[in-house]
Amino acid sequence: MKLSTKGRYGLRAMIDLAQYSEHEAVSISSISQRQNISESYLEQLVAKLRKAELVTGIRGAQGGYRLMRAADTISVGDVLRALEGNLSMVECSEHTDEGCVGADLCVTKYVWQKINESITRTVDEIMLSQLVEESRKAQKNRETQPPDYGSRSCLG
Repeated sequence: MKLSTKGRYGLRAMIDLAQYSEHEAVSISSISQRQNISESYLEQLVAKLRKAELVTGIRGAQGGYRLMRAADTISVGDVLRALEGNLSMVECSEHTDEGCVGADLCVTKYVWQKINESITRTVDEIMLSQLVEESRKAQKNRETQPPDYGSRSCLG
């Protein structure tokens, strides 16, 4: 399974929102600058997150976006499903046999089910609040260590 930019960038945006919207609403432009994601793409992602009731918008001069629930109640799975849809590796691994000609004889279905269960369990156990803590730790480490210009940075 390979996540699209919707899932990767959307999760980064949600971590940013969780980190910066504790006291005030966060604008798309500020997320865009911090996360290096285009504003127009972020608007599309936030629309999906709003539809999934993970994010709420606030109008006005001090407007922007906030999490709709506490960060410790929003899982990575909630975010990824809102943006990517079904997270199954292969369709036939679902608990239905619709459209699968060899469902009765398919031994690999067991493998796909186990992988899907593992992925689902993992993304549902990791909460946004944990990622905010990890982000804060990484920022502290970056501030105390000299820059390493020879390494590639991972922006998920």
